[in-house]
Amino acid sequence: MLDLRRLRVLQEVARYGSLSHAARALNYTQPAISHHIRRLEEETGTALITRLGRGVRLTEAGTALVEHVDGILARMTAAEEEVAAIAGLHAGRVRVVSFPGASLTLMSGALARLKERHASIEVSVVTGRPPESLALLRAGECDLVVSFDYPGAPADQIAGLVKVPLLDGRLHAVLAAGHPLQGEGALRLAALSHEAWLAGCARCQRGLIDACARAGFTPETTLGIPDLIAIQGMVAEGMGIALVPALVLDAYRHPGVVVRPLVDAPTWEISAVIHDDGPPAAAMAMLDALLTAAGELRERASDPDGDRSRLARSPSRGVVAPVA
Repeated sequence: MLDLRRLRVLQEVARYGSLSHAARALNYTQPAISHHIRRLEEETGTALITRLGRGVRLTEAGTALVEHVDGILARMTAAEEEVAAIAGLHAGRVRVVSFPGASLTLMSGALARLKERHASIEVSVVTGRPPESLALLRAGECDLVVSFDYPGAPADQIAGLVKVPLLDGRLHAVLAAGHPLQGEGALRLAALSHEAWLAGCARCQRGLIDACARAGFTPETTLGIPDLIAIQGMVAEGMGIALVPALVLDAYRHPGVVVRPLVDAPTWEISAVIHDDGPPAAAMAMLDALLTAAGELRERASDPDGDRSRLARSPSRGVVAPVA
């Protein structure tokens, strides 16, 4: 049987393409990394890496093996959590990767609900955006991802994962105070076609371009800033206008901006994503807490047009559906 520690070493060598970088990532010495790879090659009876200048690359056999390692290690983590919970050693731990907009709004309520229900669960939350956050989940580096997307955009490749809708809601136009259109009520997106636009991360930029295309124009984007708080500050300074989700505006609105609802407002969707093959019990508890927090936000958070960020209607609370 192949040694799991050596499989982990091979996974890191594949990730970095370097024995020395893999050694630093695992806090090993380089000779120890070489030893583990050599032993793994003895166990498999074939070469798994080849030297390439200062780095290494996987052989065909090494590539085939690594393709299975991610899933193996993720399932082993889940098995360890389940056995530990049954044995009463600890209630579990859950590693969450959440995009900044959800960390500002949804995560605080979810963490509070989780603590009320399962105070001994150890939680770590780091910031990350899709698709990179989904890659971490697939590699077994986290247990749950809070992700987002825009309807009509190309679907993420999440075979083997389950997407659970949490919230959806409208985006609004954010203008500098004193903007000529600040008192115009609900606007059509086309009325802003000649403005300079500030966009967020690459996914947000794609969502902006798609929404403007549906309105019949191509936006002039001046900056890409992956921070919806910083974007509001730059709007206030007159550097451009932006689309910001109502959910974020409920949590924070810069005093130097005005918010205009849009007649043809684009929407976004927030989802939790987990493994479809036996996620840890702690991850399921975190998912349940997220669903509760999403419901609370639906009751509490109203946008400037009186519309509410809505709890997604499907699937129903507590039900998950595999995504093709």
